[in-house]
Amino acid sequence: MFDRSYSLTLALALALTLGAAGCKKSPADELTLLNVSYDPTRELYTEVNREFSAHWQQKSGKSVNVRMSHGGAGKQTRAVIDGLEADVVTLAVSHDIDMMHEKANLLPKDWQQRLPHDSAPYTTTIVLLVRAGNPKGIRDWDDLAKEGVSVITPNPKTSGGARLNYLAAWGHARNKPGGSDQAARELVEKIYKNVPVLDSGARGSTTTFVERRMGDVLITWENEALMTVNEVGNGKFEIVMPSTSISAEPPVALIDKYVDKHGTREVAQAYLEFLYTPTGQELAAKHYYRPRSPEVLAKYAARFPAIQRFSVKEVFTSWAEVQRVHFDDGGTFDQIYRPTR
Repeated sequence: MFDRSYSLTLALALALTLGAAGCKKSPADELTLLNVSYDPTRELYTEVNREFSAHWQQKSGKSVNVRMSHGGAGKQTRAVIDGLEADVVTLAVSHDIDMMHEKANLLPKDWQQRLPHDSAPYTTTIVLLVRAGNPKGIRDWDDLAKEGVSVITPNPKTSGGARLNYLAAWGHARNKPGGSDQAARELVEKIYKNVPVLDSGARGSTTTFVERRMGDVLITWENEALMTVNEVGNGKFEIVMPSTSISAEPPVALIDKYVDKHGTREVAQAYLEFLYTPTGQELAAKHYYRPRSPEVLAKYAARFPAIQRFSVKEVFTSWAEVQRVHFDDGGTFDQIYRPTR
């Protein structure tokens, strides 16, 4: 039983509750932050929040309560744009935070320059999770297009991780000798013909694959796959590292409009900077994210095998272009995906 997952209903209820409550402040000796995050960070931020609260109490003499909202990154982005008063966001892809500037002017255009590594304190990639023994013999992206292979992946309209899943397969086909955008489109279209259901977020797809036992292969974040194999899988799953994959750099940012409204700028900034400290980097590695710190990464080298990765910019120019071409209404994804009846 994948008992560490949360149901979609619970996640939506939490988001609605937080949205209705706003960020009403506690007494003067306690601060409250709202961190709006994406699906698979639940376990990471449970521990980060506990450690940061102790750190802030020791540093300032004040307590801080960090509240969380989790869900598909696309849905979370729209919620913040529509008025969910996040002090900080910790999301799947930079485009989502860019939209908070472009659509609602919630933070400056150059928000990525305010923290190291373009405001991405850890990285990850996209891998394939299969059932023990790998009965369908899945070794690489091309195998997902074979007849009779059932593929589980979330909806790129609502999930940042799902967009990376799609782009990882596309980039693999495009980068192959003789590859092209046409070849990439054909591969991705065949893969999505093998997708029986699109959950709204990455954790929902993990639940579908693990608990509901649907599908032969799950396309997922590396950290989500490692957690499943090492903590909840009971020997029932294996990770397949594809020959190439995409470099995922989940970004973080404080939301200027709301930290200034709530008087939380100082603690929100400290919270995000904490992710880059040795403690923060250790927690990232513990929860299966690749830390930025060379020292911490070396310590956990056995956990993170080498894999050839390409970036969004190397293959697709920019996230804005990716969104326009592939994921906006009427884009490539809408053209190639036909729900299974």
